[in-house]
Amino acid sequence: MNKFQLPSRYMNISKNVWLEYLQLAKDYEPIDLGHGYPDFPPPRHIVGALKYLSTTDLHLHQYTVDFGHPRLVDSLAKLYSPLVGHKIDPQTEILVTHGATGALFSSINGHVDTGDEVIIIEPFFDCYVPLVQIAGGIPKCIPLKPKTIKGDVLSSADWVLDPIELENMFNEKTKLIIINTPNNPLGKVFTKEELESIADLCKKWNVLCISDEVYEWMVYEPNKHVRIASLSGMWDRTITIGSAGKTFGITGWKTGWAYGPEILIRNLRAVHQSSIYTCLTPLQEAIAVGIEKELRRFNDNDCYFKSISRDFAIKRNFMADLLTSIGMKPIVPQGGYFMMADWSSLDNMVDLSKESDVRKDYRFTKWMVKNVGVQGIPPTAFYSEPHKYLIEYYVRYCFVKKEENLKIAAEKLLKWKNTLK
Repeated sequence: MNKFQLPSRYMNISKNVWLEYLQLAKDYEPIDLGHGYPDFPPPRHIVGALKYLSTTDLHLHQYTVDFGHPRLVDSLAKLYSPLVGHKIDPQTEILVTHGATGALFSSINGHVDTGDEVIIIEPFFDCYVPLVQIAGGIPKCIPLKPKTIKGDVLSSADWVLDPIELENMFNEKTKLIIINTPNNPLGKVFTKEELESIADLCKKWNVLCISDEVYEWMVYEPNKHVRIASLSGMWDRTITIGSAGKTFGITGWKTGWAYGPEILIRNLRAVHQSSIYTCLTPLQEAIAVGIEKELRRFNDNDCYFKSISRDFAIKRNFMADLLTSIGMKPIVPQGGYFMMADWSSLDNMVDLSKESDVRKDYRFTKWMVKNVGVQGIPPTAFYSEPHKYLIEYYVRYCFVKKEENLKIAAEKLLKWKNTLK
């Protein structure tokens, strides 16, 4: 026996798409529409707060409260309490973590025991399944599927769960369900009716819900973001995940949070205390300053939480028009950073024979990087093995990029398209 091999609980974790495609970007230097972060500056008041505070208050360079910097948890409680219809106690019902992934890690490991079943809606952010497996749980994946195609352009709203299939997923072994709204990578924003059907099943089977809402402020009109924790009977069984990185475009700050009832959050805190312990003090302080500013103008049109979706909608529409013009069929997202597109009409126009990957979306995205200079991400990375075949003719692009880079991507794609005539 090799004493130095990877522990068995990690053995079934598949290859990391992010490492592979970061290396691909480094090798070929394409316009990167693959990785999910803005390439333009974050709000000035956030960056300015960090610069100012880190040089004026030396206490901010030391440890803060392990479960969340006081100023930040106070501001989060003020922000979310009216949105979920519950007065959140900042001392017991919030946990600040190392990114939203840290919140997911503590949420899953704080509640999933060996043999527990966890329902995961596909497509999903790719850490969900490994985190469930590491905790000893059994992932049970159910895919969103498109309704009848109405034309060349689909909306993410047209991707839905089969209600009978969903109901059949629940049983006595089901510990929790993980939802993501707005969804990455599809951009689907679950309606109140869809969330109520999930909530009814959670209550019927006494199942917990982890609601990953890191794209909560990026919801495009006329769609509305509904927090499942705000629905009747769901506060007591829901952990909601948020992200400063996604909210303010500061993904490198790696600061996220979870909020929910004390009886659930205390389990997260037990995991957090034994692993991460505490997060970066000056970053938490600066984020709190940013949230406080938005709270003061929350009902104004210039509130960042409102203006961000208006600004990103312009980029979304540009991307949808671009992909349509080169022959792809985009799924126009209702929310989030990303746009999926069906490239099957281009299948006979690309020679993927030199790429060795099993999945066709991997071969296509790598071919596009090497021959066109534009990078996307293969969406089969967001599906379990039995359902990957559903999505092989799609690609995921991030449209939250600065205008000049979107235009360069457009030039590259249109130039390539013109060579096919």
